[in-house]
Amino acid sequence: MAGIRAVNLESGGKKVLLIQPSNTSTELEKAVQMRTKTAHSSEVRLSQSKSMVLQEFEPPQKTMQLKNEYLNVAKLSTEGKKQKKSWSLMWTVLTADHLLFYKDKQETGLTPSGKSDAVQLCGTVIEWTNQKSRRKNVFQVTTTTGSEYLVQNDCYLTALKWYNAIRKNANSSTKEEKGQLQRSNSTEHLSRFRSSSSYASTSPSTKQRNPAHRRSINVFSSTKLKHSASDSTDKNGVKNRLKKFMTRRPSMKTLQEKGLIKDQVFGSHLSTLCKREGTTVPQFIQTCLDAIEKRGLETDGIYRVSGNLATIQKLRFVVDHEEELDLDHHQWEDIHVVTGALKLFFRELSEPLFPFSFFQPFVEAIKIKDHQEKLDAVRKLVQQLPRPNYDIMKLLFSHLQRVLLHSKKNLMSTQGIAIVFGPTLMWPNLDAGNVAVNMVYQNHIVEFILIESQNIFVMDKK
Repeated sequence: MAGIRAVNLESGGKKVLLIQPSNTSTELEKAVQMRTKTAHSSEVRLSQSKSMVLQEFEPPQKTMQLKNEYLNVAKLSTEGKKQKKSWSLMWTVLTADHLLFYKDKQETGLTPSGKSDAVQLCGTVIEWTNQKSRRKNVFQVTTTTGSEYLVQNDCYLTALKWYNAIRKNANSSTKEEKGQLQRSNSTEHLSRFRSSSSYASTSPSTKQRNPAHRRSINVFSSTKLKHSASDSTDKNGVKNRLKKFMTRRPSMKTLQEKGLIKDQVFGSHLSTLCKREGTTVPQFIQTCLDAIEKRGLETDGIYRVSGNLATIQKLRFVVDHEEELDLDHHQWEDIHVVTGALKLFFRELSEPLFPFSFFQPFVEAIKIKDHQEKLDAVRKLVQQLPRPNYDIMKLLFSHLQRVLLHSKKNLMSTQGIAIVFGPTLMWPNLDAGNVAVNMVYQNHIVEFILIESQNIFVMDKK
């Protein structure tokens, strides 16, 4: 054929026929090289393919940048050590591989020592949570070092935006870190592979050992199958014994009748608790109100100041286990512990003092502009409440009226009490509606009933 020439080359005693175009330039001829099979050819090809191995990694995803803004942040632990949860409004900044929390917006221009916290996103886990806070729209950030943060915003869309952005940057930073580690170790992997392959090619005894090794694995697997069959028999026996135990186990009602299991005070339903005690006002509520009126009406910040949480939980334990409760004892001398336990009792109810079915009717009633019509609507709803709810509400608001009579000393106003007791006495079922809007209505309803309590309830004059 025209334009084609054959070249005979010899290498190592072997003839190789190489066909080249006749008009190829000298540079192309130099570029065409004959690859001969030698003992080191596999090493050469592996070393040349190293760049192809590095290109198999996927490039990291693009990170997201957000406009910095204030978010509610609570730190749960630092490197595995638990801390007291305390919410703070933090200026939050998201970068490609860090999440920065500043105490104030002006601190962003300071040195790193000015930062309150800097969270490295590589390996960080971000997930929604509703178990570690009563707030809504909360997600948890857990670092590889064991530090835990809760991030929250009242606006769901804002919280969702930050959740998606932080999670995307964390995934991108983690993939990039893994890619760098694999790149740094690729040469080592290739050298290991070369050494193992060369050893296998030069050592004939390797192939002889492999079948025996495979046989040992097969023997082990067959033994494992025999054990698994016996294990299944044992599991069936365990299941049968558990079924017999469950059928012989006494019922919850029987255990309660024998006094082995007792219903707790905290977390119960008002109607159930009142029925058990044979009254319309639980004894714990009456005991707390008596102690507060005896020595706490003039205390500064009554109901607003929080008591010691550990002592409150201790008081709760005493009440739930039906131990004798004497609030005049010196361990309950801090009146804020008593008020804290009372507020905790109302928050822990399985259904609030304002029942779920009454939440929306009360909201509609408080929206009425005419004062008299609003008063009539609220009074009608209060009178429709179950008897325990009505009696407890009447007793509680009568007590709060007496707290207001000492407002010059305790510095508590109707608005202050409403802010404390609004979300404590009522909340919607299944977290319906906007949290911030519901809180406004909760406060307005409690404040209105507190102001008009004399017209809503038939109060006993004291």
